[in-house]
Amino acid sequence: MLAWDDFRLVKAIAERRSLAGAADILGVNASTVFRRLGALEERLGARLFERGRAGYGLTPAGDEMAAIADRMGDDIIAFERRIMGQDLAPTGELRVTTNDSLLIHGLTDVFAGFRRAYPEITLDVVVGNAVLNLSKRDADIALRVTSSPPETLVGRRLASIYWAVYGVAPMRPVENIEALDHLPWIGPGDMLGQLQRWLRDVVGEHKMVYRLNTVLGMAEAIAAGIGIGPLPCYIANRFPSLVRLYDPPGQTPPGLWILTHPDLRSSARIRAFMDHVGQDLARRRPLFEGAREREMA
Repeated sequence: MLAWDDFRLVKAIAERRSLAGAADILGVNASTVFRRLGALEERLGARLFERGRAGYGLTPAGDEMAAIADRMGDDIIAFERRIMGQDLAPTGELRVTTNDSLLIHGLTDVFAGFRRAYPEITLDVVVGNAVLNLSKRDADIALRVTSSPPETLVGRRLASIYWAVYGVAPMRPVENIEALDHLPWIGPGDMLGQLQRWLRDVVGEHKMVYRLNTVLGMAEAIAAGIGIGPLPCYIANRFPSLVRLYDPPGQTPPGLWILTHPDLRSSARIRAFMDHVGQDLARRRPLFEGAREREMA
């Protein structure tokens, strides 16, 4: 008789192509994975993996077992989503994914307010720019800046994210971008496509003296006087030394979205989070859309 743990074992080794990687997934050590794999292959009377230079590769028998494990895993996750979607009280754990910029400069105060309102819900916040798979339960809720949220998720757009060009005092605002031609610029890395395209097309690559693939790093560099550069307004507002120099016209800003899987939207804790956090962020919408903090006072 094969058990689900046998299929999980094969699936983990196939995904990581190593015993150590599989051990990380399964929460055991590599020697345990080695012994369990050997015992499973002996029981089946078939090799499931071949060891090669690239790691553990599936044999035909192993490939078939891994495919079954994938289907079983998807069914289990779907069942968990449906059961979670039927909870009646706002209690338990919620896994929320967002990026570092939003968390530090936009969400921590909001999450604190949510915890005060719902002390029985524990938040597990996963920070990163990678898009986690909500269908696979990598996270329950996503708070993301995007122009095109996945069609497989449900939610709403809470605000638009506007940006401007910033420098440090004693610089003063200008009416056209040409007035900034003589200054060094700070530019984003490949991860920040919209800002990168604008700098390439309007400013010119040759004016870039410093590049980073993180918005938080760009804000720190501009505040340190390395150069001027574009920033989301809600982040720049948190730096008293920054001066808003120029507002590029004709922006088509991405949105700040709160998203979840359709199977989870009826869950009491999901509803509580999306309603509370959505309302709180909606009140802060002017800041995300370019208002200065003194204009909100």
